[in-house]
Amino acid sequence: MVSPVRRCSRTACGRPAVATLTYVYADSTAVLGPLATYAEPHCYDLCAEHSERLTAPRGWEVVRLLDGSAPARPSGDDLEALADAVREAARPQERSAGGAGRGADPVEVARRGHLRVLRSPDN
Repeated sequence: MVSPVRRCSRTACGRPAVATLTYVYADSTAVLGPLATYAEPHCYDLCAEHSERLTAPRGWEVVRLLDGSAPARPSGDDLEALADAVREAARPQERSAGGAGRGADPVEVARRGHLRVLRSPDN
């Protein structure tokens, strides 16, 4: 019989998991957030004790996303932004000389890692 409760990933710890740990190797960051909806092979579920005592390797940053005020489910705006980002990434990167047939491109105003903040050309 398999228990429906997910358990802590730490060896010899059988307590229920309350948080999920993910490593972003490119940014040298460990992200600890609420328990993920699904168990992922590249993530680690941690109990309350192990999530509180978490430390990262020297030179790495730990980002804790355990704020209870965040919505539990993605909003419609979040899903739409994600869909737009996927469409933009899938779009071929061809640019014409004068930009004929297209409006002005969005202007990049900030960047963090692989994420960009864009200002609409209409603003």
